[in-house]
Amino acid sequence: MNLIERAIVGLCRLLLWISTAVIFVILVVNTMLRYATGSSLQWANEVPELLFPWLVMSGVVLAAAHGAHITTSFLMDAVPAALRRWTAIGTWLVVAALYGTLAKSTFQMLEIVHDEKSAILQLPGSLTYGCVMGGLLMLSLLALKSAWNAWLSTPVEHDPSEEPAVPEAHW
Repeated sequence: MNLIERAIVGLCRLLLWISTAVIFVILVVNTMLRYATGSSLQWANEVPELLFPWLVMSGVVLAAAHGAHITTSFLMDAVPAALRRWTAIGTWLVVAALYGTLAKSTFQMLEIVHDEKSAILQLPGSLTYGCVMGGLLMLSLLALKSAWNAWLSTPVEHDPSEEPAVPEAHW
């Protein structure tokens, strides 16, 4: 794992743990208050709604970093090794470009959604969009890393009688 991937994984793990812990604590405290006093924290519903996208995006990026998404590899296993390598490089570059395009589009929307404020805490909507944009940028970097790994790899032919290898995947 290279430095960029370690930084992405570390940041996403931190965000995942913090957002999960904060959501859990708020929900537990708010539930206890409801049962004990019949009242609740006014902002207790709003904070988990704002943190949930951070939790989801960090999980998506971690899954991509660990190759834990579902893949369909039978097409890649059916082509010759040299073509498989170039197909992987091209595919990863397209995926990186698409994630980059989505991140750029999200960036262009930040100014628009910044004026949308949450009801109680008055936090701007751009916080959530910024989270999505950051996740898309990290996914783009991971796709570029996969393209680089495919570039550096040497083509290996598979024996047709062997169980096909599952390639590392980020989508």
